Amino acid sequence: MLLLWLLLWPVITLAIQSAPPPPPDLTQRAGFDQRLGAQLPMDTRFLDANGKPIDLRTLAGGKPLLLTLGYYRCPNLCDVVLNGMAHTLAMLDLAPGRDFAVAFVSIDPTDRPADARHTQAMLERTHPDAHVPHWHFLTGNQASIGSLAHAVGFRYFYDDKLHQYAHAAGLVAITPGGKVAQYFFGVSWPPASLRLALVGASQGRLGSLADRLVLLCCGYDPATGRYSLAIGRTMQALGVAFVLALACWLAWLKVRARA
Repeated sequence: MLLLWLLLWPVITLAIQSAPPPPPDLTQRAGFDQRLGAQLPMDTRFLDANGKPIDLRTLAGGKPLLLTLGYYRCPNLCDVVLNGMAHTLAMLDLAPGRDFAVAFVSIDPTDRPADARHTQAMLERTHPDAHVPHWHFLTGNQASIGSLAHAVGFRYFYDDKLHQYAHAAGLVAITPGGKVAQYFFGVSWPPASLRLALVGASQGRLGSLADRLVLLCCGYDPATGRYSLAIGRTMQALGVAFVLALACWLAWLKVRARA
């Protein structure tokens, strides 16, 4: 193994040195601009993995939508994002198709439904517990892609030197009405936080009373894309709980006095 490494090292070093450097303005041209509350173009039409036209409103079906953008022939980042999403969704007690919708939209107008089917089949084989058959893998024309990407603040561009798209990685939680509710950046996300985001985005359609109490006491931090303890909300919740407890105790004392 050591001999093989020594033989390959010059080749690896040459490949690294000959690889074109990233554009100097990469972070300005690719990334996420958070647009919380922005309205998505829900009637924009795409093609599903079978080549049938579908719009985002029909796709969501009155449920919260978990959206991510990339492209099917991406040589690196998109596979990591999709596998990270599948790994996280497999650990949720909420299920795609039943409780919320999932959509992966290609930013490459040359991608075709066949590319979408290939990606879906591959992901289904590697993550059988992630309900991948209920995900939506979409392609579209430049106008549809651009309209959606602009709405969620997703910046990307095609790098002619690298012959690939430069883009950010992350998920966007969308309300049933098509408004941006929350962003998750990177390629892996805590299942509990993602579940809370879906419960919050559902506008009362998902979750339990306990979930709503957690959402009351935790605030979404746009800077990190995560939930954090909101001290002010926690104090409010504790104050309400104290008043209710005091009222119950006084009522009990009154009933006892009459007895």
